[in-house]
Parts: sequence; structure tokens; C-alpha cells
Amino acid sequence: MPLPRKPHAWPATWLTAFLVALVVFALGFGGGVAHALEPVKISREDTALDLTATTEIYSGRGDAFQVSTAPGTDGIVRRIEVRSSTESHQGDWAVFALANVSEEQLERVIVAPHFRLVNSKLFWPDLGSQRILSITPSEGFALDRQPSEEADVFRITLNPGAVITFVAELTTPELPQIYLWQPDAYKDTVNAFTLYRGIVLGIAGLLAVFLTILFVVKGTSMLPATAALAWAVLAYICVDFGFLSKLITVTADDERIWRAGTEVFLAAGLVVFLFTYLNLNRWHQHLGYATLAWILGLGLLFGVAVYDPAIASGIARLSFALTATVGILLIAYLGFNRYDRAILLVPAWLLILVWLFGAWLAVTGQLANDIVQPALGGGLVLIVLLIGFTVMQHAFAGGAYQQGLFSDLERQALALTGSGDTVWDWDVARDRVVTIPDISHQLGLSLGTMNGPVRNWLPRLHPDDRDRFRATLDVLLEHRRGRLNHEFRVRAEDGHYHWLSIRARPVLGANGEIIRCVGTIIDITEQRNSVERLLHNALLDNLTGLPNRQVFLDRLQAILLMGDGSSPIRPTVLAIDIDRYKQVNDMLGIAAGDNILIALTRRLRRLLRPQDTLARLGGDQFGLILMSERDPAKIADFADAISKAIMVPLNYGNREINLTASIGLVAWLDQEQSAAGLLDDAELAMFRAKKAGGNRVEPFRPAFRTSGSDRLQLETDLKRAMERKELSLVYQPIVRLSDAEIAGFEALMRWEHPKRGNISPTEFIPIAENSELISHLGLFAFDKATSDLAEWQTQTGDLPIFVSINLSSAQLLNNELYDDMRAILSKSRCDPSQIKMELTESLVMENPEQARLVLEKLREAGLRLALDDFGTGHSSLSYLTRFPFDTIKIDKALVRDPSDKRAVILRSVITMARELDMRVVAEGIESEEDAIQLAQMGCDYGQSFLFGPPVGSESILRLLKERFPLMKRA
Repeated sequence: MPLPRKPHAWPATWLTAFLVALVVFALGFGGGVAHALEPVKISREDTALDLTATTEIYSGRGDAFQVSTAPGTDGIVRRIEVRSSTESHQGDWAVFALANVSEEQLERVIVAPHFRLVNSKLFWPDLGSQRILSITPSEGFALDRQPSEEADVFRITLNPGAVITFVAELTTPELPQIYLWQPDAYKDTVNAFTLYRGIVLGIAGLLAVFLTILFVVKGTSMLPATAALAWAVLAYICVDFGFLSKLITVTADDERIWRAGTEVFLAAGLVVFLFTYLNLNRWHQHLGYATLAWILGLGLLFGVAVYDPAIASGIARLSFALTATVGILLIAYLGFNRYDRAILLVPAWLLILVWLFGAWLAVTGQLANDIVQPALGGGLVLIVLLIGFTVMQHAFAGGAYQQGLFSDLERQALALTGSGDTVWDWDVARDRVVTIPDISHQLGLSLGTMNGPVRNWLPRLHPDDRDRFRATLDVLLEHRRGRLNHEFRVRAEDGHYHWLSIRARPVLGANGEIIRCVGTIIDITEQRNSVERLLHNALLDNLTGLPNRQVFLDRLQAILLMGDGSSPIRPTVLAIDIDRYKQVNDMLGIAAGDNILIALTRRLRRLLRPQDTLARLGGDQFGLILMSERDPAKIADFADAISKAIMVPLNYGNREINLTASIGLVAWLDQEQSAAGLLDDAELAMFRAKKAGGNRVEPFRPAFRTSGSDRLQLETDLKRAMERKELSLVYQPIVRLSDAEIAGFEALMRWEHPKRGNISPTEFIPIAENSELISHLGLFAFDKATSDLAEWQTQTGDLPIFVSINLSSAQLLNNELYDDMRAILSKSRCDPSQIKMELTESLVMENPEQARLVLEKLREAGLRLALDDFGTGHSSLSYLTRFPFDTIKIDKALVRDPSDKRAVILRSVITMARELDMRVVAEGIESEEDAIQLAQMGCDYGQSFLFGPPVGSESILRLLKERFPLMKRA
């Protein structure tokens, strides 16, 4: 290392001094010479002086640095030149001067700390390094460096009256602080800080180990998060207090990396603790994603710290501050929502905010005391200590709850919280009502609107409930006992009324008077509406609002009971059925049919008088009790008026719809006849009018009952047919349109009557549905079809075919349908996936919710489901997504539609089905050209007489053996 040059001595004459001054003045404007400076005066009593403000920093001055000294005791300013001791020197120098004004020699040490939190800055902070390479005095030799790992320490000796200028060779342009210490005072200060740091480090280490052990014992997620924060604090203060260099060898550059890494660790630990302790993923899933992204970002900072510690440290400090800010907002929000964890964390988080404010003052230089940095380190340990107590309090309190160690009062509070009821508290003495949580929010009112005097509730009560509410409270206060169990209506902000139910009991004071009334209040609007809907549905028709069949019969029976031989009461009953309503309904859809019924209801109501009764008996059938007319001629005119009212055209969807009605009419003449018998006679007359072509009024005649007896006889024969095995199944082929290969069969029921011959299903199936025989017929068809399929497979081997079986709406209402089908499948050992149940759209929509539940259970059993007669109603589209259908059968009316739009509609239906991953079966294909066209559109199967008529089981077996010869078993 080259030695610095000794300063030159100049003659002490006025002329020489003048010349030197001129030279110094001239050189002062050059790049390598600095001005003279004022010396810092030192006396014997000065133990520590801050030289930072009086030290001048010169950056980029090169390897050779010239400076003018401070004037000596003789007033002469000299010039010295100092050269750098290393080749890597950047040309940064510091100059200061000292003057010993005492009469004795002074020993001092110059101290320049490597790192100071004070004024280290928030962005790109100064993380410390070696500050001074060497110090050259204007007199004597370079100063001796004293051993120290935390600062650059140089020892100097000042003679009495000496004025010496010192030139320090710097490693960086920054010199955060430089002190002049009395050696013993500096040693005592270092020892004091060392003792303090040791105590803080010991507490931090014990706390981290203790929390880690607690995590092993308890296993609560809060404890590892708290332990991680404690280890982060311990790592930070180990670096900040210089303890890390005691454990491992650390260079100045390595220390900057370690310092940045621990600050990142500390920031990440705070984020993890806040997320885990408050259980933020419980409140919103996105909070978990945001926290994970935050932690991953901080994890990347560990890599950044290796290359640029200043950037990593600055981002970590910002993250710590942001976490503290977000944390206090979350704690405030959750605290107002009575979240216990957030409330318990308030003291610790307030301490974090205070610490953060102090750290901000320190790094910005507004708080520059030497004890700030170790105090902040101790503050971190205090924060973790308080957090540890908070976490342990909550964790072990939670354990007590889990073990059942809590009082009856706490148990009742937990039960009330779990029920979700609102507490209703009426302070009678102060006449103040409080609800917790505030029920005003449920009513759409401003918070606190329903709190206050109980009289404030009266204006919002329903007018019919006010007097009863007031009387109930008065009775309770008067008798001073009992319970408050009251239901009433309260008007919400939107004008609708909410049903509320109060259940409370009084609390008596020492004088026996009621001082408080406490209980619960709940919103029972949904329950009351459900009850009202059930009552409404039990009495009135859902669609038209007319009385239903049962109410109609009750009213008719009441009228008959009031009439006797002398009474003028002579009711006339009319049964009205809309002709061709099913065709209109199938063509336009259920929604259109409903609108038509509503329009007809309005027309019929206009013809009635107050004493008359109109009811909807079911479907498109209406019943009417005519009391306003008794003259036969006028009754006939009234029936004719009804027929004409129905015949008035209706406009729907830019289409004109013309309807007619078949009307049966019967007058009450027999005193012994009941309401049900009278209605049956009217319906018999209506059926006779319909058989006669419709659009007519048919008065009842006793001869009509003969046809009714035929119907009863047919019902009796049907019961015997099942016992005599007169019923059978035939199967119509369903082929794949792509290759004309048989894909399956539809099972169709046939009845061979011993006297009447073959009876059409359209005749005996409605009788079976009305007589509750349909369930037996349906199970017979299912049993027979599965048995035949199993027999076919036994004779031919496993075949890639399916069998479609029709399902009636009455069967869907049978709760035992699922179990019965499971039993039949188990007996026949038939693969459920080869059985396809077919339902028509109208059957499904009669009771959609019941149908959905039953169909889902059938689908779970492995059966496949098909929607039959698709395309005849618009509502089918919405029901496809609600029910588990896998196949739709396009009705033959749509397949044979002669209009130009047929191809467009068929292509749309088939495309929609393909998008829904459904199979498509087209019924009623009349020609091979139609079959080819449907196959090109993407239709899967076809079914019609073109591919084969319905045949018996034996014929199907022969057909399968011919079509699938390779499937035969050996």
C-alpha cells in the first residue's frame, strides 16, 4: 500500500502566506483541489461528537486528491495531496478537521457505522457496507484501524493546541454517520448495546422455539403461522444486531444480501400470519388467491435479493407497510361483524402500526437518535410476543369449546347464533327496542330505523295488526307474566309486507314490574306464503283462479241441502268441454293452451251473475252451477250464449284460433240425487255431445247412463283381462337411418277381448288411468318387455338393441315405481341401459317437480329416458335441460308436415338435440326419400310402418336371428 505524502511546510511570512493563499484560491477552481474547512473544536469534556454535519464529501475526484487544510494556530492554510490506497477506489473522499483546544493530549476514536437504519431511505435503501478504507491526517501518519465488525474505527491522538485536517478514503459516496468518541465511552456504549441486544435475541429465540413447540402439541393452523413470523423476526434482528457474523463469516456484500433476505422473510411472515389467523379464505375465495399471489411474489424477491439487495429490500418494506394497512382494514371490518379473532388481534395490530410509524420516521431521517434502531428491533420482538399471547388465548379457548368446557350462558349464546335468529330486546323502563342484528336491513330500511321506542313500530305494521300488537303488549305489561308469542306484518321499504314472529318473555325487576322483554324475532314470510299457496291450491285452480272440482262439488252439495220440495232453489249444472283443445295445445304448445284457457275463463265470467258458480274441473273442462235462471227456455239461451262466447275467434301469435265447445246440461229434479251424481249426469251429456261431433248443447237424458255402464263394464273386463292374460305386447322396429339396421323396438300393448275382439289402447288406457289400473298395466308391460328382451338375448346372444316402453303419468305419481322396476330388472337380469322409458311432453308437465324426482331415480338405476311427441309444444325446449332425457322422438305430425318450413324446423330440432348430446328418433316416416333426408340432417333412428309393423315376440326372435346370425351362441 503506498504511503500518503507528508504535507509540505511553508515559510511563515506574510508574503509567503499571501502567495499560498493565491495558489489555493487558484487551485480551488480546479478539479483535484478542495477548499479549506473549519475545524471542530474538542475539549477534554467532550466524550462523543457527531462529525457528520461538518464532514465534507467529495465524489469522483480520482486517485489523487488535493485539499486545503484548516488554518493552523499560526493562521496559515496549507495544501496536502492524498493518493488512494487501492486500485479499485472510485475517487470518493471525505474531509474534516479537528482542533484540540485543551492543554493536554487527547485520545479519541473515529467511528463510521457500516449500517444505519436512520435515513436509509424507503426506496433502494442503503443496506450498509464498509465506509472508510483509510484516514490520512495533515500531520503524521495514516491512522490505525481498530478491530470492529459493525463500524470502521480509527484511533487518533491530538496534541494540545493542534489543528489537524483528516482526509478519509471512502468506499461509497455515502457516509451516513461519522462520530468522534472518547475510547472508554465508546467501549461502554458498545457493551451496553451488546447486553441489550443479547437480551432481545434471547427473548426472540425462546419465543420462536416456544411457538414451534406449541404447534407440534396443538396443531392449530394459527400456531405455525405465528411461529414463522417469530422466526422471521429472529432472523431480522440477528442480522441487524450483528449476531450473524458471530456464527458465520460474512463479508460486507454478503451482509447486504442477508439483510435484504430477512426483510423479505419478515414481510412474507406477516402476510402468512394475517391470512391464516383471520382465516380469510372462509370469507371469500378470491382472498386466498390474492394472498397466494402476494406470497409467491415475495418468494421471488429472495432471488432478487442475491442480485440487487436494495430493490428487494425496498419492495419488502413496501409490502410490510401495505400488509399492515390492509390488515387494519380487514380487522375493522371483521370486528364490526363480531368476528372474535379480529377483535382479539386489535391491540397487537395497533402496536404494529405504531412500530411502522416509528420505522418510517427513522428511514426518512426524521428520527435520528442512536437508540432508534435497536429500539425498533426490540419493538418487533414485543409485537411477536403480544401476537403469541393472542394466538394462544384463542387457540386454547377454542380447545375448551371443543371439549365442552363452557357455561350454560355461553351454550345458549352459541345456540342462538347458530339458529340465525334475531334477538329482540325491549327495554321497558326506557321504552327502547333493539334488534341484534338490526332487522332494519332485512326490511330494506336505514340502519337503526326499527330501533327506539316500541311506538315507532306501529306506523309500519299492517293496519289489521296494529291494535292486536298493541293489545298484546299491554296485556303482557298488565299481568307481568306469561310469554309473548305473536305474529304480525311489517311494511318493508319496497311496500311489501313481511310476516314476523316474536317469541319473548318478560324479565321482572325487584319491585315485581317488567323491566325488560327479551326474545327472538324471525321472518316467517316464506312459511306464511307457502301455507297460503297450499290453501289456495287446495281450493282454487292455479291457472284460472276458479274453484277446483272438489270446491265445485262442495258448493253444489250445499245448494242441494238448502233446496227441498217447497224451495225455489233449482240449480242447473253445465259441463263444458273445449273441442279440439288437445290439437291446438299440441300445435301451439302448453303456454299457448294456458293463455287460451285464461281468455275463455274471462269470457265465461262475463256471462255469470253473482249467484252463479264457474269452476275448472280439470284440463279443458269447466263446470257451471246456474242459479240465476230457472226457466228452461232461458237456461237453453244461456247455454247457447256460452257456446257462442267460446266460438268467438282468438288471436295468438298472429294466428286466429277458432274453438267450439261440447256442453252437457242437467237440471236438479230428483231430491235424492247427490252433487256427484248430478255432475256425472252433466258429464255424460257432455260426452254424448262430443261423440255427436261437438259444438252442441246436449241436455241429459236417463238413457245416457247406459253408455256409462258400458264404461264400467269395460273397466271390469280390463281387471279380468289382466288375470286371464288377455293382454299382450307387440314390438315395432326402430332402425338406424345411417344403415337401415335394427337398433331397437317399441313395446305396444294389445288387448284381445273375448267378445269385442281387439280393443284399441286409446280406448282402454284412459279407463285404466281413471280406475287406478294403469300402475298394474305399466308394470305388466315393463315385466313382459324385459322378459322378452332377456329371452331374445338367451336365444341369440348379446344384441346391440334396446326396447322402448311407454310410461304413464299416473305411474309417475306412484312412489313405489322405482322399487318395483328395480325388482323386475333384478329378476330378469336384463341390462338397464337397454331399456328406454318413453314419456310424452304433456305427461311430464302435469307435475314437473314430481316427474323430475322420479325420472332422476330411474336414470340412477341405469334406465334410459326418451321424450315422446317432441315438436308439438314450445315448452319442450326448456324442459330438455331440466329432465335427464337422453333421447327425443319427433312427432309424426312434424315429420309429415307438408309446409315449406318443415326441413328448417327438423334440422333445427336435430341440431339442438345433437348439441345436447341426445339421440333423435323420427316417427311416421312415409318414404325412403324422407328417411335419407332425415339421415343427412343427423337424425339417428326412424320408426314407422315403412320399416315394419308391430309384431309379436316370436316374430321378433326370428327376425333377430336372421339379422344377427353371428351373434348366435354355440
